[in-house]
Amino acid sequence: LNNIAKRYENSWIFKNINCHFEEGKTYALIGNNGSGKSTLLRCIAAMHSINKGSIDYVISNKKFEPEKFYKQYSFSAPGMEIIEEMTLNEFLQFHFKLKPTLPNYNIEDIIKFIGLEQYKDTIIRNFSSGMKQRVKLAQALFSNVPYVLLDEPCTNLDQHGFDLYDKLIEETKGNRTIIIASNDPRE
Repeated sequence: LNNIAKRYENSWIFKNINCHFEEGKTYALIGNNGSGKSTLLRCIAAMHSINKGSIDYVISNKKFEPEKFYKQYSFSAPGMEIIEEMTLNEFLQFHFKLKPTLPNYNIEDIIKFIGLEQYKDTIIRNFSSGMKQRVKLAQALFSNVPYVLLDEPCTNLDQHGFDLYDKLIEETKGNRTIIIASNDPRE
């Protein structure tokens, strides 16, 4: 991030952000609600444009244009839509055709890991908010990409879900760069 800034209308969300994310490291963007964490994460993902500065997308010495970077990361956020008309199994089958799973994992393994094996043929619309959050985390963390971007990853999770999140991070981290935006230091 090279001196980036973002504003909406006349209000600056953040200014003069400089940061280098090293490959294989985990980073946390911590701040209060409304401090710009989610906006910054979406700017990093090239989902939002920046008003000043520039972002260099370089992975293993290969430069990517911002519009091509989406293939290099997975993303999860509480407000992110998932296809609720599909069953859990159908949704994950669909998602992992777009971004393959990490090596040595299949859909069945992933569903079991997130503790939803009895719901694999259930329409996602019928899931609780915590179950939907597990699905969002699974599609992000089990995608075989070098960057994982997580916005408020434990939103809607109970203590069991929070413990599962810790296991998911540990299980899937590998040598990937993970950037987490949260107002909860535990995440």
